[in-house]
Amino acid sequence: MDDRKIKLLQALEYNHRISVSTLATMLNLTEKEVNDLIKEMEDVKIIQGYVTLIDWEKAGHNNNVTALIDVKITPQRDVGFDVIAERICRFPEVTSVYLMSGGYDLSVMVEGTSLKQVAFFVSEKLAIMENVQSTATHFVLKKYKQNGIVFNDDKKDHRLVITP
Repeated sequence: MDDRKIKLLQALEYNHRISVSTLATMLNLTEKEVNDLIKEMEDVKIIQGYVTLIDWEKAGHNNNVTALIDVKITPQRDVGFDVIAERICRFPEVTSVYLMSGGYDLSVMVEGTSLKQVAFFVSEKLAIMENVQSTATHFVLKKYKQNGIVFNDDKKDHRLVITP
């Protein structure tokens, strides 16, 4: 992949709302070239989508419970972990699935409206799946940083004042 595309992707990843004219200026391209590059990368699924990160707690709507679930599975012959991971991805409660190294094979991020709903998902849907050996659930208590964005970053200067 050429350097123009990499720089364009980095700029979009940092701020997907940046204008095409600003991108063109930053990359020393025309607006048409930027639009063409974006369209090309969307068509081949390099750009998968655009996301807005919201601090729901600050918005006064912190009703969801987030959990990270470590899952140990028995890989299947010829397909490894992929088939099970794809099945887990289809559950509407699941927001992310990652293949991991270490003691567990998959890390699954789940959102629900209550601890009970997440526990029900784990016990009634996830843990009973064929080839799932065990799970370990970790509930998120507070988000400090997500997708490179620091929550509650008040931009205040926290340095100590030194007076003569």
